[in-house]
Amino acid sequence: MLLSSPPVDKRGLHLTRMTPTLSPADTHLPADSSILSARYRATTIGMVALVALHAFEALAVAAAMPTVAEALDGLRLYALAFGGTLATSVIGMTLAGRWADRHGPARPLWYGLGCFVLGLLLAGFATRMGMLVAGRLMQGLGAGAISVSLYVMVGRSYPEHLRPKVFAAFSAGWVVPSMVGPALSGLMVQHLGWRWVFLAVPLLAIPAALLLRPALARMQPPVAVCNDGERSNVVRWASGASLAALLLYVGGQQQGMAALLCIGVAMLALLFCVHRLLPAGTLILRRGLPSVIALRGIAAAAFFACEAYLPLLLQRERGLSPSWAGAVLSLGALGWFAGSWLQGHQQRGWSRQQLLRVGTVMMTFGIAATLSVLFNPMPLPVALVGWAVTGFGMGMIYASLSVLTLSLSAPHEQGANTSALQLSEALSVTTALAVSGALFAMFVESAPHTGYLLCLAITFGLAVLAAVIARRV
Repeated sequence: MLLSSPPVDKRGLHLTRMTPTLSPADTHLPADSSILSARYRATTIGMVALVALHAFEALAVAAAMPTVAEALDGLRLYALAFGGTLATSVIGMTLAGRWADRHGPARPLWYGLGCFVLGLLLAGFATRMGMLVAGRLMQGLGAGAISVSLYVMVGRSYPEHLRPKVFAAFSAGWVVPSMVGPALSGLMVQHLGWRWVFLAVPLLAIPAALLLRPALARMQPPVAVCNDGERSNVVRWASGASLAALLLYVGGQQQGMAALLCIGVAMLALLFCVHRLLPAGTLILRRGLPSVIALRGIAAAAFFACEAYLPLLLQRERGLSPSWAGAVLSLGALGWFAGSWLQGHQQRGWSRQQLLRVGTVMMTFGIAATLSVLFNPMPLPVALVGWAVTGFGMGMIYASLSVLTLSLSAPHEQGANTSALQLSEALSVTTALAVSGALFAMFVESAPHTGYLLCLAITFGLAVLAAVIARRV
């Protein structure tokens, strides 16, 4: 059922009720419906395909970018080609969330897809690095809008008992590209040329999106509480957060005082902006939805910051080859999928809160075991098992937070709240990588072991904080 208009705080932000809400999809569907039943099959396949293509694009471009930068003589713009995509995705997420609340997810999805495809075409046909960067900026804008629109579609199209399975399917959409994407990208660059890393994705993304048309046509936009002043404020704060995120990314590539100055200024600007973009109480860990949003950011920062340094550590300190170090990361990806699948199919009747508490504890112990790779007397398999456990816990956490965000949101708030969820993740991961990167750069020449220890200790501290926050959800 639709809820009445929520109360609004003095900044014009909705104060979301802390009780689960029902979408129109909950009111008329049999309890034994499947996400691959006739009603949902096309929608599920289309959404998972878009998630998988986005994952492949992100991973493949990361693997191919050194070749691209060399071919276009654009190494000086290398960082902007990566950081700019993240920065514009912040704007795409924020605007798509408000747009979806006002008009439904169809418009932001189609406009987001248009930006994403146009960006890929610009990058694929680029004759100079500036053109490629412009394409990457457009990609980020579209990818941010698509991701939020898909979450709103889950909330509007599926009953609550099916949403955990949908998010488990989303995890599967990431696992396969994470395992084969870099290798496939390398083969494409070697045999077809780097341009096809960009040009191949639109050929599949457009048909996948067309599978969503019937579900989008059935949706009626909710009655959203929104005004022109609020929309203009959102654009300003999102733009500020975007620039702060870009400055954070650039700061993480610097060394010494330049890095500290960039990161310090960016973090202050980021706090000032996200205070207006996230639900009231997020930064002080208020119980309910604000803690859900905060937990997504902290848990993601712990996982992805650890993942960033693990291959380097395994290669330099334990002598593993790049292929074996990559295989270790695959253990985490498989664990993530297993944890996500479990939360969608568990029969014990655990609540989302219980799943979060178990997941954060598993992630904390998993990262602690992974830290053992720093100490040579400790057998390497201990760290490998630890990383698989970390991924398993993160799979439980990630999907459960997505489900909870939709459950705690009225239909006309799902866009803004899922936007906040993804903003929290993107900005927290960027901050963690920038800070740990600056610390690592300070010690990499003189005391690399200390640099690794500091970076991984940060991830362990974030995991402990996530376990604490999980008790406030």
